[in-house]
Order: sequence, then C-alpha cells, then structure tokens
Amino acid sequence: MTHREHWISAFLESLAAERDAARNTRLAYGRDLRDFADWLSRQGMDFGTTDRKGVEEYLVFCDGQGLSRATRARRLSAIRQFFRFVHEEGWREDDPSLRIAGPTPKKRLPGTLAKEEVTRLIAASAEQGRTADERLRNVALMELVYATGLRVSELVELPLSAVKGDPRMILVRGKGNKERMVPLSGPARAALAPWLALRETEDETARKAGRQASRWLFPGPGKAGHLTRQHFHLLLKDIAVRAGVSPSKVTPHALRHAFATHLLAGGADLRTIQTLLGHADVATTEIYTHVLDEHLKSLVLDHHPLARKAGSEPA
Repeated sequence: MTHREHWISAFLESLAAERDAARNTRLAYGRDLRDFADWLSRQGMDFGTTDRKGVEEYLVFCDGQGLSRATRARRLSAIRQFFRFVHEEGWREDDPSLRIAGPTPKKRLPGTLAKEEVTRLIAASAEQGRTADERLRNVALMELVYATGLRVSELVELPLSAVKGDPRMILVRGKGNKERMVPLSGPARAALAPWLALRETEDETARKAGRQASRWLFPGPGKAGHLTRQHFHLLLKDIAVRAGVSPSKVTPHALRHAFATHLLAGGADLRTIQTLLGHADVATTEIYTHVLDEHLKSLVLDHHPLARKAGSEPA
C-alpha cells in the first residue's frame, strides 16, 4: 500500500469506526481524496508537503473543471476532515486546510409531485407487474414510501420484522446507523397486509424445503438479498409511464419530497417533518418552507376580503 493510500484508508476507517459514517459517504470521500492526491502529484506535492496555498489552488482547479458548488463544498469538507485526522494522528505538525472558506452549497427547491399525481402512481402500481405477487409488492412499496418518506436505501433495506404484527409505528435505521420511529398510515398498513401474508407463505415454503427464509420485507435475487435501489428507481419509471406522469419527475427522492411537502401544507410543523425524515439539522428541513409560503399566499389571494379578482370589484 502506498503512503497516500495508507493515510486515506486509515482516515476512512476512522469515519466508519468513530463517526458511523454511511458507506456512500466514505466512498465519496475516498474518491475526493484520491482526486486531490492525483492533483497534488501533478504539482510535485503530496499530503505531507502541501500547504494552505496548495489546497486553495486545488479548489480553484475544481471550479475551473466546472464542478458544482455542492461538489466543491463536499470536497473541501473531505479535505478538512482528512487533515484534521492526519494532524491528530501526528503525521503532520500543522493543518493546511484551516481557515479556508469554501463555497456555500446553494439550496435548491426539491422536485416534488402533486397529490393527484401520487394518487395516480399508487393506482398504477396495482397494475404494474408480470404476476399478481409483483403487483402486490409494488402497491406495498408505493404506499409505504409515500406514507413514511423513507430514503430509498431505508425502504429497500427494511427488515421483515419491522412490520410484522400490523404495527402503527415502525423502527427505521437511517443515516449513520441512527434509529427513528415513523408512523404507518391506514392505507399503508392495508397495502402491506396482503404482501406480508404472501411473504409468510414464501418463508414457510422455503423452510420446509430446507432453504433459509429471507429476512427482508422486499427480497431480491442479488447478492444483497433485497430489492436494490436501482431496481426500485427503474420500477418507478415504469409505474410513471403507466400512470401518465412524466417519468423525469418520478424518483425516490421526489416521493420523499412529496411526503414532506404534503404534510407541511396540511399543517405539520418543521420539527415534526425533521424527525420523520431523519434530518440531523432542522436547517435541512427548512427548504420545504416554500410550500408553506405558497400555501399562505394562496390563503390571502383566495380568502382575504380585499383580494378582489380583476373585474369583481363592486360598482
């Protein structure tokens, strides 16, 4: 293992062991740090010799490559955490990333779906699938993700034990291995009931045949043993086509956003939305306030006695 790979590997291991960083976060940081190391090498430097100017010039290089502000901010975050770790380990006497101001990621309004579009998607899921079993699964997936706002990884990795016994609340393991309780709506529980009955039959058949029963709510044929994120993403596109909704609008993220925006428009407060979504910081949840702004504007325009439509003023 090279000198740079040793430092990167040790840092990523510390993220996993000490901070419970998600696997995708570690992979992204690993790619970012290797890109930085390659750039340093081309400049005749490495992790041990670069200074603050070197880090700043790398960020300028990233900007010149056309990388988004969010990507550049993430790369600087990886570099800062890496050099803090290196300094704490005593591999460097200083931290060259201190006091470097990075780009602030621009908050964008997430794409979402209207309630009527979600209704059509759920109805279409009951018709999407080669077999009756697949159609049962697809309805359960759609009702569950819209009722809970789960991340796609949380949805496909949900264990069967989490929903056995028709619970009103389910335990979800989210980012950083953090757990939260999420309520199940009546429609979601109704959609899960026939799917759970089918899963119990499948598991009983497997046990009688000497095979190991799947521990996942939504089993899959791959190595992971459960439905993959990619499979669910493609399934949503097929359901969207059947529902007559633009497939470009229908993603797992869009359904999560629909869950949050529809709740907020219905009167839920930001702290509740934050808890249900599993956001560590309410600032992340505040992006949904655009829905509340639109709702308030609509109330004023539609119901305020002085908000007369053109031509409706009394003579």
